[in-house]
Amino acid sequence: MPHFFSNKRLIILLVSIIILVALIGFSMKKRESLTLPEQFLKDSAGLTQTIFYKPANTLAGFFENLAEMKQLYKENQMLKARLDEYAKLYVQYEEAKKTNETLKAQLDKEEDLTDFKVREATVIGRSPDQWNQFIYINKGEKDGIKPKMAVISPQGFIGKVTNVSLFQSTVQLISDNDRTNRFSAIVQGEKNIFGTIEGYDAKKQALVFKKIPVDAKIKKGQKVITSGLGDVFPPNLLIGEVIDIEPDEVGLTQTAYLKPSADLYDIDHVMVLEREMPAVDESLREKEEE
Repeated sequence: MPHFFSNKRLIILLVSIIILVALIGFSMKKRESLTLPEQFLKDSAGLTQTIFYKPANTLAGFFENLAEMKQLYKENQMLKARLDEYAKLYVQYEEAKKTNETLKAQLDKEEDLTDFKVREATVIGRSPDQWNQFIYINKGEKDGIKPKMAVISPQGFIGKVTNVSLFQSTVQLISDNDRTNRFSAIVQGEKNIFGTIEGYDAKKQALVFKKIPVDAKIKKGQKVITSGLGDVFPPNLLIGEVIDIEPDEVGLTQTAYLKPSADLYDIDHVMVLEREMPAVDESLREKEEE
């Protein structure tokens, strides 16, 4: 009896294998239609993929986008830091360029001032409510600075020293409208035309050049320089350029308006001029003593 059941199991196993092989062969055969079980299994698998594919793909895309955003944030921070660095370098470059041009212009100007001792100075202060009147420089009595010395920038004449302390000085600008801030000037041309700088017109942003003879022929664009009269300021210092001319109220003289050659609004470096006394000939001195 046990032997029979053993043979029966073997027979069932063989039949199952045969059926399985037949099914595999049948399924591998090229057919235009599928059996119902095959259709059921294929549709079930497709439905399962549809249900899980979109959420899985969305989740994977979310983490991928998150990683990209993190990378973009790092790159953005790095680029921002570089832009800040470039901005600082650009500011330093512009400042160095401006300083270099100023110093170069000062060197060129010093060659034209052989009769004067030149002392370079830096502007250290300026009052907002007296912007067009005074500047303060870092040179004083210990540096040989004295009142009434002329002060220039590389572009031209800007004012005179008024007050001096041990370590710094006050410079009155030519744009100050104080009644005592007047000096003689000349219009350059075939014939020198004399007049007086008397203040500053804030509306026109121009120096007021008065007491010009009514018959004097002045044209726009002509240069105006210091005359050197009075022995206070050196001669031939550039003051500005004529931009307008009009007769005075009486009609006996003319008034011209000058665009300052120097930028009186933005001054960083200046030069203080001291007229050097000519050397005395020793032989002449001996004769005078005799």
